[in-house]
Amino acid sequence: MNDCIVIIPTYNEIENIESIVRAVLSQHKPFHVLIIDDNSPDHTAHRVRLLQEEFEGRLFLEVRKKKSGLGTAYVHGFKWALRHNYDFIFEMDADFSHNPDDLEKLYNACHFGNADLAIGSRYVTGVNVVNWPLSRVLMSYFASVYVRIITGMQIHDATAGFVCYKREVLEKIGLDRIKFVGYAFQIEMKYRTFSKDFKISEVPIIFTDRTKGVSKMSNSIIVEAVFGVISLRIKKLFNTL
Repeated sequence: MNDCIVIIPTYNEIENIESIVRAVLSQHKPFHVLIIDDNSPDHTAHRVRLLQEEFEGRLFLEVRKKKSGLGTAYVHGFKWALRHNYDFIFEMDADFSHNPDDLEKLYNACHFGNADLAIGSRYVTGVNVVNWPLSRVLMSYFASVYVRIITGMQIHDATAGFVCYKREVLEKIGLDRIKFVGYAFQIEMKYRTFSKDFKISEVPIIFTDRTKGVSKMSNSIIVEAVFGVISLRIKKLFNTL
């Protein structure tokens, strides 16, 4: 039984999906891949089904009825991974903003290091972002500064979406209570991990913005993150997190 599963949510990623699947499954470490597709109109799921014939037993697909948010896609994937007894569960984007070659770094931090959650961090050694406009770099960087101030978590990249969890973390943080779906989802997952006294480690990576497809970022996701952090802190203060 393979112990590692990489969860990749998709919505209209037909331009990237085959390349990212092949890149992950060609790593020296034998990862498995779970695609959570939100019924993409561009037939991303159909392309995955064709690839499953080639990667039988290593590539899995869950198709949801409609686009329901990044957070709910990952929670769906986490529960699937726990049911199928994986020990190390990864989040990763489909658009190559996260380099598949860095997966093993996250795995090593959890398996050989003492991390319960390993974060592929854009900011732990400075600002390691390629092809983003300065406005977006500043927004992302200072969002993490804001999160550190409000929550007390000493994490440089609180909104990072390239991570590895040990299964014990996902079993104990209360997946059914996860509220947020965008940037705030990533913050909430880390804060719940932090609040349960799990060890969090940041692994430096270089983040490269997508060159194909369309970004899913929106103003509503940013607003959710700003106010979501405050609500998480209040819940923690009143022991209702």
